[in-house]
Amino acid sequence: MSAAQQTIHVGGEWRAAVSGATREIIDPVDATVFAVVSEGDVADTDDAVAAARAAFDDGSWPRTPAADRAALLRRVAGLLERDRERIGALESRDAGKTLEEGRVDVDCVRDAFLYFADLLAAESGGRVVDAGSDDIHSVVVHEPVGVCALITPWNYPLLQASWKIAPALAAGNTFVVKPSEITPLTTVVLVELLMEAGLPLGAANIVTGPGATVGARLAEHPDVDLVSFTGGLVSGVKVAKAAAEGVKKVALELGGKNPNVVFADACATDEGFDTAVDQALNAAFIHSGQVCSAGSRLIVEESVRERFVTELARRAERIRLGRGTDEGVECGPLVSAAQLAKTQDFVASALKEGAVLRAGGEKPEGPGFFYRPTVLDHCHRDMRVIREEVFGPVLTVETFTTEDEAVALANDTEYGLAGGVWSADTARARRVAARLRHGTVWINDFHPYLPQAEWGGFGKSGTGRELGPTGLAEYRESKHVYENLAPRPVRWFAG
Repeated sequence: MSAAQQTIHVGGEWRAAVSGATREIIDPVDATVFAVVSEGDVADTDDAVAAARAAFDDGSWPRTPAADRAALLRRVAGLLERDRERIGALESRDAGKTLEEGRVDVDCVRDAFLYFADLLAAESGGRVVDAGSDDIHSVVVHEPVGVCALITPWNYPLLQASWKIAPALAAGNTFVVKPSEITPLTTVVLVELLMEAGLPLGAANIVTGPGATVGARLAEHPDVDLVSFTGGLVSGVKVAKAAAEGVKKVALELGGKNPNVVFADACATDEGFDTAVDQALNAAFIHSGQVCSAGSRLIVEESVRERFVTELARRAERIRLGRGTDEGVECGPLVSAAQLAKTQDFVASALKEGAVLRAGGEKPEGPGFFYRPTVLDHCHRDMRVIREEVFGPVLTVETFTTEDEAVALANDTEYGLAGGVWSADTARARRVAARLRHGTVWINDFHPYLPQAEWGGFGKSGTGRELGPTGLAEYRESKHVYENLAPRPVRWFAG
């Protein structure tokens, strides 16, 4: 990125904020400024919504045939493939993740665009409804919702943007996207690629700026028809309340407090033990735990607890921290000073409440927002660190002795996004998975997702779903068209 950028895109033009305000983007590795973006506000947001409204009401994109929309999505996927290294490196620096994670994110974004392109290509002209008469032609068709406000988080800025932008465009909508003010850079690049791919002007708009102004205005704006938000619970509730005034469609993905349940039989062999420990590390510490589906709650059977936690802590201490583009680095920093302070506060409160520190628990010497991967043993349900989402490299340990107890612990949360079950007993693993109140459950694995499968949670993890056929349906309205091929008088009234 250059020293200063016009990062607001309205009606096909890149521009600075109306106010002229800018924001510095901080490299979380060394806390230095490495980019400057436009800091939009309500005026910029109103302009962007007006552009999206005009593009929807009078523009070509909502009336573009499905095959042509699918072709554009495929062109975007090709451009992502072309620019994989550049975008992956930018995502690594902006969000603090490793370069390989940045590359994988670009691959996943490409796959999302390809999936929704394929989904469009496989559709027919609507669902024929049997009205019981040859004189009636009845069909249910799907139409775009309209103007979509897409509000994305800082931890997976490019990936989460794609989960909203790809289905919104596939359905024929126009949109305004507001990326996190902390990590906006790759979303700006994605909008550039949409323009390069040939998306009509006004269909894609972006306003870089804070949630308190830009996000709040999008949620309440009378010309916005749908709001899709991914982020924290408190902000999500505010978005839902603001959107409710206009009776807008709302989709919320609000995080989780995700259990990773390990039965003793999963550790009965050396290979099984090694795999379960390795995957517990992966579940908790990928991207420094800044993952909505992070397996931050290890719930392990009491009989293997000491062996399991001892080895887990030993490996956690050996995780190599550093800049994500450096050779051998396995984990980057937290995204900001505020997130570091939040993580430190959670660990301090847990230790005060009786948790036992088995690994980490400190910021290493040097600049940046690093925090050592932390394992907290002997945790219990009354602890704040168990109840609330940390969003940092902190793994808590609870234990159980029976299957029912394991399920009860795993479900004892206000959230319900994801969870894992580890067992060599297939019947038990599937039985437990069926009882977990979480939107995604992995058996003998953790973290994989498929663009073909819906993503979302139960409880306070949110409403609606992203990805899969339901992810496309979120951006559509269903319309029933009933045609009488042989109309005649009804004679209901004598006349």
